[in-house]
Amino acid sequence: MAASTDQVVSKCLDGYGSAIGMPQLCGDWMANQVFWLVVTLVVIFLILSRIALPRIAEVLADRQGTITNYLAASEELKSKAEEAERSYIKALNDARSEASRLLDASKAEMKKELQSAISKADTEISVKVGESEASIAEIRKNAMSSIEKVAKDTAKEIVSALGAKADAKTISTAVSSKMKG
Repeated sequence: MAASTDQVVSKCLDGYGSAIGMPQLCGDWMANQVFWLVVTLVVIFLILSRIALPRIAEVLADRQGTITNYLAASEELKSKAEEAERSYIKALNDARSEASRLLDASKAEMKKELQSAISKADTEISVKVGESEASIAEIRKNAMSSIEKVAKDTAKEIVSALGAKADAKTISTAVSSKMKG
């Protein structure tokens, strides 16, 4: 005869072999679960400690070395940049002082040339003024003699037109005395 299936194998299973409640919380299976938990944790620990953690430590060390190298390189570049900035500022100040010196020298040279040109122009103007004054004096002298001649001729004609007779010496004396003042 066949065996009966109504027997209870564990208090965690019913007559049909199905778990009652949550099988993880069944006290009969707790030792088995703890054993496999320990085995699994030991295997994970061995895998992590022998394989994964050394690789992670190596990556972290490489990363730290790279960061340290980059920091050192950045400090070096920063010091070079500061030195370049100091050199640039010095060169800029030197260029400004040189430009100022050249500007002052150019101003002095231009002032000297201007004074020379002014004195040369003054000399030329003085010469031309002297020539002009001499020319004006000559023109005045010629004009006065021409006026005197015209005045004598006019006076002679007026005296003749009035019907009087005057000699040239009298007319010449009268015109000369009136012209002098």
